[in-house]
Amino acid sequence: MTADLDIVAAGMVTAVGLDAPSSCAAMRARLDGFQETRFLGAAGEWLIGAPVPLPRNWMGAKRLAHMAAAAIVEAFELIPEARGRTALILCLAEENRPGRLAPDSRQLLTQIEQIAEIASPIASRVITHGRPSGHVALEAARRLLASNATPFVIIVGVDSYLTSQTVNHYLARGRLLTPANSNGFIPGEAAAAILCALTGGAMRLTGIGMAREKAHIYNEMDIPFRGDAMTTAYKEAFAGSGRLHSDITLKMGDLVGETYWFQQCALAMLRTQRERSPVQPIWTLGGSLGNIGAAAVPAMLGWALSAVQHGYAPSGPILIEASSDDGACAAAVVEAR
Repeated sequence: MTADLDIVAAGMVTAVGLDAPSSCAAMRARLDGFQETRFLGAAGEWLIGAPVPLPRNWMGAKRLAHMAAAAIVEAFELIPEARGRTALILCLAEENRPGRLAPDSRQLLTQIEQIAEIASPIASRVITHGRPSGHVALEAARRLLASNATPFVIIVGVDSYLTSQTVNHYLARGRLLTPANSNGFIPGEAAAAILCALTGGAMRLTGIGMAREKAHIYNEMDIPFRGDAMTTAYKEAFAGSGRLHSDITLKMGDLVGETYWFQQCALAMLRTQRERSPVQPIWTLGGSLGNIGAAAVPAMLGWALSAVQHGYAPSGPILIEASSDDGACAAAVVEAR
């Protein structure tokens, strides 16, 4: 589907930086925020994670609220005229994920608004689809801006896998990276915000695609995995932007480290690219931040914006993809203005 909006500013709080410039510089340099955590693996070893080094030891929903508020405030510092004129869309973890830090989404939303001292001109929204939440939020933002309901929309994603219940859940299913399991992910946490408007940004969103995979990672049926949903998402994003896969010069993905997600990406590439093109580099968040859940898409968009503004992104359209454990797949195409 087509998507006409600009990304005008971004804010981040990650394991490699407490603002967007430092986070993006660290990810560009392939630095990481990995360290031993207080969680134990099956063999009694300390598990590796990517915690955010906050100045205070906030816990639970309060920790998420302060991280999200910091990302929002940073974005507003760049565009101060947006304060009081911006609709808020909050992206959170899936409601059924074990160990979710903020079981009451509306209460967390209220905390964030109070800490960041923002007042939305229309009712704020909460989207709970995990990593692809940002793509759903982009479509909601596009509709809000097109209807002239608000001149700005800020999308903020915040999430953390660093809770005992969450770690134990994924450890029991063999999905965490440990000395005994190379096919796993590193749990992380982060917050990221992007400020959207109809015009005025250095980067424009031109296409979005979304679909649902039947052969998802927890699929118990004997369904062949062909990457159908991500292929559909790619095709919809390309159609909306008027681009071919061969036009893409850079891919950014929430590839957290497990083989399944790389296979999905490879299958979608094979099934959508029909023309010759130079090798397309792939930038991933997992190598620096681990699995940051619902913060992934805003973080990737913020990184892409920084890369465009500072001139280190390849010249041309950028493809941003994300998917979740329950099969939700999404892709978006963004381009420099």
